[in-house]
Order: sequence, then C-alpha cells, then structure tokens
Amino acid sequence: MAAFAGHSIIITGASEGIGRALALALAPQRPRLALAARNHARLDSVAEQCRALGAVVRVQVTDVTDPNACRALIQDTATEFGAIDVLVLNAGGTMWTRFDRVEDPTIFERIMRLNYLGSVYPTLHALPHLKKSRGRIVAVSSVAGLIGVPERTAYAASKHAVTGFFDSLRIEVQDTGVTVTLVHPDFVISEIHRRALGPDGRPLGENPMSGSRVMSAERCARLIVRAIERRDRALITSARGRLGRWLRLVAPLAIDRMAANAIRNRR
Repeated sequence: MAAFAGHSIIITGASEGIGRALALALAPQRPRLALAARNHARLDSVAEQCRALGAVVRVQVTDVTDPNACRALIQDTATEFGAIDVLVLNAGGTMWTRFDRVEDPTIFERIMRLNYLGSVYPTLHALPHLKKSRGRIVAVSSVAGLIGVPERTAYAASKHAVTGFFDSLRIEVQDTGVTVTLVHPDFVISEIHRRALGPDGRPLGENPMSGSRVMSAERCARLIVRAIERRDRALITSARGRLGRWLRLVAPLAIDRMAANAIRNRR
C-alpha cells in the first residue's frame, strides 16, 4: 500500500519549482493534497494534474507572510479533510547581490518574513492537528541554512533561522509522535532564482544558475518523498552539501572557498 494513501498533506509554495514537483510526485499515491501559494492560476494547473494522477486536491491562495492567511489554510484544510498528517513548508524566496551593493535594505525583512515566518506561522496552527495524527513536519531549508553563501546574505540568514527553529521544535515535540524533517537542497532548477531580488529590491527577471550540478526539481522531489516516508531527521540533497557541513567544522577556510567558487561559477 502507498505510504501516503488517504493522508492529508499541505504543501506551501506548491505552484512551481520543488513544491509543484513534490505535489506531482505524491499524487499517484492518492493522498489528499492541500496546495497553497499566491498564484491561483498556477495552483489550479498543478491541481488539475494531481487529480489526473489520483489525488484528492484542494487549492487555497495563501500568502504565508500573513499569519491570518496561514491560520485559514490550516483550519480550512482540517475542516475539509478531517485531519492533517503532513505539513510541507516549501514557500520561499531569495536574493542575489553582494551586501555592500544593497540599495534597498528592506530585502532582509522581506526574505526573513517569507522564508522564516512563512514557515513558523503555518506550523503554529497545524501543530495541534499534527499531534493528533502523530504526523510529519517537513521544512525545506537549504544548504545555505548550514553554511555561509556569498551574495545571498539575506537568504542564508533566513534559512539558518529555519534550521535553528525546526531543530529546536524537534526536541520539543519528540514525545508527541510528531517528527520533523529538515530538507537542505543544493541549487535546484526553479523559478525562485529568476525572481531573486537584486540590489534594488526588484526581481532579477532571469535565472543566473547553470551547470551540471544544478538538480532538477523532479529529482529533488523524489528524494524528499523518500525522506518523508522514512521520517528522516534531515536530507542534504548533494554530496558537496554533505561534505560542506563537515568541512565547516574541521576546515572552515576550505568551505569558504568552495562556497565562493559555487557562486562565482553559478553552479
């Protein structure tokens, strides 16, 4: 039997990128999917594909930076589906500029609200339901949540916050049956890079990523599904990410050079 057949799963940031790929990867198992994002048209497109694959799907336009919208997402999903078994916190955004070239300092608040508080708010309202179902929390952080990454200071700071929050929450809920899986993708082909904020606070409008080390969203989604099934504590999706985590402790100058080269070469 499929691991998630009949399970109620919420995915934020589900309209594109990793969130979209994850919804499509889960749909053949016939779960009940609640797909949340800000773009209604793209959500409807994903929902239609997921239904064709066998999932029951509800769509809710949600701005995760709004705590009231997050409350409504959780309450409406619990009411319609009767439970919440898995909460996937995937919505996010990034920036791409050196700190000494930043013209609009509100970038830092905007990224922190989206990536960090946009994960905290849904978790706050979903946790009572997850305790009842002995469910799963899946927080999509980043390799940038484990090490420093140049030109992405706001993004790395927000993802370090995500990592710290969910590592702490895991300890708090360890006796409830709720598990926390932190996902740390390396570079993934996604619209998040095209919409990355530049020094003036406006989206770049082009994807600066290239190279063979950039993982597809579909490959990343398959790894995440397996990690959710096993209730893994953490998933680091690349070998260099796993290496970097340990190099940071034993050879910090080496990981600094590795991070600088990755950004310089855009891969």
